[in-house]
Amino acid sequence: ARHILVPSKEEAQVVMKMIASGEQSFESCAKDFSTCPSSSSGGSLGSFSPGTMVPEFDKVIFNPDTQIGQVVGPVLTQFGHHVIVVEKRTGGGDWY
Repeated sequence: ARHILVPSKEEAQVVMKMIASGEQSFESCAKDFSTCPSSSSGGSLGSFSPGTMVPEFDKVIFNPDTQIGQVVGPVLTQFGHHVIVVEKRTGGGDWY
């Protein structure tokens, strides 16, 4: 998965519009706007198992209704507002 972490819901919505319109790629928005250290790698979090991330994040990542490549957000966690994209998923979809 990749994510973009920003302080406000409004900023997350602006970033999502930029991605949806094709103005910027997800990776370039991550580098330009994300406050997470993963921003340097285009927001990539690598692979991880259910229960590794905070519950609000996990529920989106491992939800079978979240499509691969679909930009999802804003998702509020204790860290801020996330814009998320699942790049691939292995295993079952029955975690949640």
